[in-house]
Amino acid sequence: MIKVRPAAERGHAQHGWLDSWHTFSFADYYDPEHMGFRALRVINDDRVDPAQGFGRHPHRDMEIISYVLEGALEHRDSMGTGSVIRPGDVQRMSAGTGVAHSEFNASRSELVHFLQIWLVPSQRGIAPSYAQKTFTREDKRGRLRLLASPDGRDESISIHADARLYAGLFAAGESAQLALDRGRHAYVHVAKGGARVNGRALSAGDGLALSEEASVHIEGIDGVGEGEVLVFDLG
Repeated sequence: MIKVRPAAERGHAQHGWLDSWHTFSFADYYDPEHMGFRALRVINDDRVDPAQGFGRHPHRDMEIISYVLEGALEHRDSMGTGSVIRPGDVQRMSAGTGVAHSEFNASRSELVHFLQIWLVPSQRGIAPSYAQKTFTREDKRGRLRLLASPDGRDESISIHADARLYAGLFAAGESAQLALDRGRHAYVHVAKGGARVNGRALSAGDGLALSEEASVHIEGIDGVGEGEVLVFDLG
């Protein structure tokens, strides 16, 4: 079973300094048909104005991944962690028993465009923690590179959720396939450009949920720009 989630049908919030698109129900956007998919609870496609951002706020019992597409995002949290993440960086914050953090555009002149992803943890009440890793464009060129996994295999970031996150960059003529074990599901999000996924042509912001499929097949498309694609392998 394959279900397309068109970009234009997502929830949308415009707060002046923040332009945010919600794949699943979030904040004031509520759609009972789109509450999440398996352990995947949130994909927010955020653009934040220069020197603006989210002030200090709390989270608990959630795995939060930030993936920057353009610009630079500054992160600070109650664990004492502070960093600036840029395209290629993947940041994971396990909120566990509770953590507070802030996220701001680190630039005074350029927009920051990033995805904030929430995954429901496989275990509640764990100690809060943080991890960050850089994956180069070469790591993702024409293939699906594992970015995050429960066991941290292949030098991916470890997460406390039944999910594996992959990302790839696909120009026309480039393709990759991810086999899905029996009983697994997948969610694909096209972050930039376009790509063809299991025969469906998708553009930036589009998503695709797959169940009872043997694999995810991704290929670049002529004339739409390089596709940057995230794939979630979910239980």
